Amino acid sequence: MREVDPRTKFSRRFLLKAAAAAVPTAAIVSATGLSIDDAWAEGGVLEPSTMKTLVKVARDIYPHDFLGDVYYIAAIKPWNDKAAADPQVKAMLEDGVRRLDQDAKDRHKTTYADLGWEDDRVALLRGVQHTDFFNKVRSDLVVSLYNQKELWPKFGYEGSSAEHGGYLTRGFNDIDWLPKA
Repeated sequence: MREVDPRTKFSRRFLLKAAAAAVPTAAIVSATGLSIDDAWAEGGVLEPSTMKTLVKVARDIYPHDFLGDVYYIAAIKPWNDKAAADPQVKAMLEDGVRRLDQDAKDRHKTTYADLGWEDDRVALLRGVQHTDFFNKVRSDLVVSLYNQKELWPKFGYEGSSAEHGGYLTRGFNDIDWLPKA
């Protein structure tokens, strides 16, 4: 049986490049005093609180503890452009978040994003699972979250095989777990 090592391996060069990129970013953020909420506010059509809640919703619909929030943020960021282009999309997203926040306040006396227990947030999502808001968010996330090439190695996906001759020459017939006849 073939075993695949699920751990991501980083080289020394990769870590040095990442650290070199992080230092100027941290300096800029600390010099300007920007927070995540401020970053959402810059040029955003949707409210920063709406975007913050959508990140939590994305994480609760497709939970992967090994993924950082940065991937979920990248997955929901296009909704800001969609909301700018279509007022109905903006209204649907903000109304859906408003409903989640109201349900959270009614049951737990806090907003959805500030609710600490994942089980409580999932219970709130089950209450809206038949709405257009939930279906739009869930269906868009499938593409916007899992189509990030940086995530593919984390899930063990090697990517498209068409440019490499297809799957027939890239492991399709690797069934080393069956006895040879």
